[in-house]
Amino acid sequence: MAVCLRYLRTQHQTLGRHYFHFNYSTKNPTNKAVPLLWDYRESGSTAQEGVTVQLHSWGRGASGQLGGGIEEIRIYPAAVASLLLPPSFTLSSPIPGRLSVSESSAENENDVVKVGISCGLFHSALLVNGQLWIWGKGDGGRLGLGHEEPVFVPTLNSHLGSNLVKCVALGGVHSVVLNSLGQVFTWGYGGFGALGHSVYHRELLPRLVEGPWTGEIYHIATSGTHTAAITKSGELYIWGRDEGDGRLGLGPGRGPNEAGGLSIPSKVRALPMPVAAVSCGGFFTMALSKEGRLWNWGGCSKVFLSDGEDLGFANYQIWGSEKIHQLIHQLMTFVYPLLTSLPPPVHIWSVPPEDQQTGLFCKHGVHIKF
Repeated sequence: MAVCLRYLRTQHQTLGRHYFHFNYSTKNPTNKAVPLLWDYRESGSTAQEGVTVQLHSWGRGASGQLGGGIEEIRIYPAAVASLLLPPSFTLSSPIPGRLSVSESSAENENDVVKVGISCGLFHSALLVNGQLWIWGKGDGGRLGLGHEEPVFVPTLNSHLGSNLVKCVALGGVHSVVLNSLGQVFTWGYGGFGALGHSVYHRELLPRLVEGPWTGEIYHIATSGTHTAAITKSGELYIWGRDEGDGRLGLGPGRGPNEAGGLSIPSKVRALPMPVAAVSCGGFFTMALSKEGRLWNWGGCSKVFLSDGEDLGFANYQIWGSEKIHQLIHQLMTFVYPLLTSLPPPVHIWSVPPEDQQTGLFCKHGVHIKF
């Protein structure tokens, strides 16, 4: 999954085989076939002029993840829903893998509406003003609607209580949200331990993660099979699947406790400093400090980034603090072009094409120093 912020205020997000796109306009929706999903005027906002945001999707939609109401394959972006927002709306924060940025100021705090999107393997979500719409494949309970049936249009999840949802991250067969109280809720398939409930069964409804941390969680991230959360003090907790590749970063003897998964949130103690952002890849994890130091670990950490030593953790100084807020979320997607743009020397591990196709990412590689 990746998010790209363009100059014309366009946001893209991708994962697997389906994609989402935000299209902005200052005019009201003109295509009546596109449903108006949310209207800021109904929330009591005092803003005089609205901004229309359209959600677009394209790709494979056999399980309903495109949100168009039918099973289909879209080869071009098509509108799913329209949102009428106040001009002061912002993107939801924190975005997984990205350091928090200063939010837009508004004369009336009630006019600040936050919008976010997330894609899982076969399900999708839209976050507007603390409310979560979700749709797609329902197997394992990943939609959190109390059943496992597919849903083909954006559907409001009313099972998250009265506290506003601050951030959403969808995994392969599970979902994670962070609410305004700093609480983490997960639901869906629990066989890998990615839900963090100390058990391995499915959850059809959102369930609070009762981790060992003190204080509030302010940042979450997830992948297909493992999940991470950061406290306000910079402590990183992680849980989920680990097939001996070290993606959880817990060191020897602290790996899976059942069926290749660890369902108990555990602190990553090997990090020598507080972290501010985290992003979970397929077989590895990355964490970023406020000073711009990037740490990674797992089965493929040396494939994507290496500091030249054979350590369980690799680290690299990316940018100074004055530029760190420019980092786009999901670092693993963009780490190669980011590092190749840095001043020399930069160490990169390149994976041979035959290994990229077979998935043998950790078999061998070519070390290149720029």
